[in-house]
Amino acid sequence: MEIVTPALVIAVPKELAPGEQRVATVPDVVRNLTKVGCEVRIEHDAGASAYYPDNSFTAAGAKVIAEKTDLFDGAKIVLRVQPPTAADVGGLAEGTIVIGFMNAANNLEAIKKMRDRKITAFSLELVPRISRAQSMDALSSQATAGGYVAAILGAENCPKFLPMLTTAAGTIRPSTVLVLGAGIAGLMAIATAKRLGALVEAYDVRRAAGEQVRSLGAKFLELEINAEGQGGYARELTAEEKVKEQEMVSAAVARADIVITTAAIPGRRAPVLITKETVATMQPGAVIIDMAAESGGNCELTKAGHTIREHGVVIIGPQNLPARVPFHASQMYAKNLQSFLSLLIDKNGALVPEFTDEILTASLLVHAGNICHQPTRDLLGGQ
Repeated sequence: MEIVTPALVIAVPKELAPGEQRVATVPDVVRNLTKVGCEVRIEHDAGASAYYPDNSFTAAGAKVIAEKTDLFDGAKIVLRVQPPTAADVGGLAEGTIVIGFMNAANNLEAIKKMRDRKITAFSLELVPRISRAQSMDALSSQATAGGYVAAILGAENCPKFLPMLTTAAGTIRPSTVLVLGAGIAGLMAIATAKRLGALVEAYDVRRAAGEQVRSLGAKFLELEINAEGQGGYARELTAEEKVKEQEMVSAAVARADIVITTAAIPGRRAPVLITKETVATMQPGAVIIDMAAESGGNCELTKAGHTIREHGVVIIGPQNLPARVPFHASQMYAKNLQSFLSLLIDKNGALVPEFTDEILTASLLVHAGNICHQPTRDLLGGQ
């Protein structure tokens, strides 16, 4: 008699965090998971806000489930976008594997509950930045979405045209967009602003970022000084040079029509790049899009989740920008998860017996009643 091995069940709940419209998987990824023998369950309307209706998942081979208790019954893996709350963890069986963003520093109660209930949690924020993990880099994929939305949001709130226009009523000069921080989000904001026809300037403390900025057709701001040290490495700027650099950035902020700030440090308060005194020097109608609002803001006046006006300047502190383009943000995120799952699930659709891969080891947050990530353990007093 043939022995039928039970399918590995993967559950995807509906995201309930305010403003969250993304979903952790999409039909194309479901098809690939079912091909290796996994059973994929989707909570009813989990993809509706991202414009993936239930019938698209059903057609891809997923089971649409109405009740959460049925969704998680027998599920071995749970895929999420937002971190689980303590209440979410209460509905999971011991040994369940949860994968998604965990935001551990701000979600300690849920982390403790996962530890106590012997849940295994993989945090996508902890995926190492190595070449073979690029396809799993959800931070980068969602930063790309966020940078795009930031540029669109700046254009929407700017009282000027972005491109140069030659009309019967005269020539209109292009608007100037300044992007502070040339990481993934910043580069996408630069590229989007350029496509909208603006003059774009950018600044980053990393001089090496200048090549990428210029390749997108933007001007990279840097002091006309020789900062080359021994061995071709940049030397640290002197105190006087740092003051001059700040003056250069402040002058660029003052002349910009739109400023997009992107400087964030995981687990720490965002650095202040624009002081209230600098805001007072900006032209009326200028717009600041502070992408670091959720971690304190790069502008001294930013209020997370609010739009304020000071000295005629509009200062926007948006939250969860990727959720504003949920269709493609979900698509990219789901592909990140699919790549990550390839390390957890073998070609026969079975769970690997041990998490020995370096990517799994680095991203393992909680397992078998232990908190595996030292910084998180330290936040909990070494528990």
